Amino acid sequence: MPYATARVLLLSLPLVSLASPAGAPGAGPAGWSASPSGGGRPSFYAEGTPGTALRDTVAVTNRGTRPLSVRLGVTGPGLRVAFAEPALDVPARTRAEVPFTVAVPADARPGDRAGRIVVRDSAGRESDVRLLIRVGGPRLAALTVEHVAVRGDRITYELVNRGTTALVPRLAVHADGVLGVVLERAPRVLPVRLPPGRRLALYEPWPDRPALDAVTVRLTVTAPGATRVTGRASARFVSRGAAAGAVAGALSAAAAAVFLRRRRHRPAAAEAEPRGALT
Repeated sequence: MPYATARVLLLSLPLVSLASPAGAPGAGPAGWSASPSGGGRPSFYAEGTPGTALRDTVAVTNRGTRPLSVRLGVTGPGLRVAFAEPALDVPARTRAEVPFTVAVPADARPGDRAGRIVVRDSAGRESDVRLLIRVGGPRLAALTVEHVAVRGDRITYELVNRGTTALVPRLAVHADGVLGVVLERAPRVLPVRLPPGRRLALYEPWPDRPALDAVTVRLTVTAPGATRVTGRASARFVSRGAAAGAVAGALSAAAAAVFLRRRRHRPAAAEAEPRGALT
């Protein structure tokens, strides 16, 4: 994709440091700064549909008395940004304007993508500007709960956002044992925000789980606009104490059975011996 070269504008500025105030958009090291071209904007913002290219310009202002060498880059997941001049030298008292293009992938899900345009000088000092891209399209809330399992004193599971909008899920927990309900937790909002297309591994603590039981665990997950989904898992609990008691009981029962069997056979054995006086 062809790009225009960076435009370099000579500034009529007094020879003093005019860096942006601390915390202001585009604030950078003393003597230079980065900001959206044109002025008046605190950050970059653009909207587009999947498969489109969005264009804007970043300005690098060198207010110092020496040339400035900088490199441009971007941070943030899901952002494909190409700069007309990824590295350039900005003369003293000069502003360079660098066009850039954000490519929205054809398979991009609708929603917001946030990142930053980062400008770094040869000394490693940085100035950055927030970049927000909104991808248009139908908004769909879809959630699944997967890989439910009981591991020790916790219930592990994964939530997957299969829709196009960020979700804040609610979770309810229920477990049945041989003799009835052994765990019941009312629906509550989880302290997570799940972006589209993301998978998150979570767990529920269960410190008072049964010592000896066979249980079926059911996790029910909901989110605004999404269909309720359920995940299940089965587990058997046998603690050492319960196992030892079960073994001891089994041994006692076996010993009692052997004793009774021997008592039943003793009279028959006596009758089988020959009767008469000893000589």
